[in-house]
Amino acid sequence: MTDARVVHIVDDEESVRRSVGFLLKTSGFTTHAWDSGTAFLRQAKHAEPGCVLLDLRMPEMDGLEVQRRLNAAGVALPVILLTGHGDVSSAVAAMKEGAVDFLEKPFEKARLIQALDTGFGKLEQSHAADLAAHEAETRLAALTPREREVLAGLVAGQPNKTIAFDLGISARTVEVHRANVMTKLGVRSLSEALRIAFAAGLGGPPADAGMPDAHPRDIP
Repeated sequence: MTDARVVHIVDDEESVRRSVGFLLKTSGFTTHAWDSGTAFLRQAKHAEPGCVLLDLRMPEMDGLEVQRRLNAAGVALPVILLTGHGDVSSAVAAMKEGAVDFLEKPFEKARLIQALDTGFGKLEQSHAADLAAHEAETRLAALTPREREVLAGLVAGQPNKTIAFDLGISARTVEVHRANVMTKLGVRSLSEALRIAFAAGLGGPPADAGMPDAHPRDIP
């Protein structure tokens, strides 16, 4: 990600694109204007990362449908819906689809900036999560297939004896592989190893939350 705060303005009214674009540019944002939802969707996968100001009422395709198609295409850009109709049901639908906010025209500058700040916060969190996942996957790549199997057992919450039984090896061999996993991942506790595994998409933390900060030998 760059330091530029990019906003894609998707609205069929040229006057809105111009006025909102001017407001945002004078507030330090970089803007790209699109005259329809279909025009934006054609380029969305290659669009510069940023927030999307998306008009609800547009010909050809309304804002909610554009938002649904962005979600279906896996385009994770924070969306703020704009409308001049105060449609509560549309607001609810937009939020269910993951919209950051829903603003009624004419909106106050401060309200728009606040919504964009929230959107860029979500974008930064997503970027940080992507970086963490990439780093975790890189670290896991150092493990042998057997070490990954042992780690998968740990992720599932299994004790050494169960992992050994499932893999057809001795509990002592599991301990050796487990120690190697800790060394290769550069961690000192089971909880750190699990966090790396979770970040890489291997399972997820248990519903009852707490992960013990245990030394690898502390848990049988």
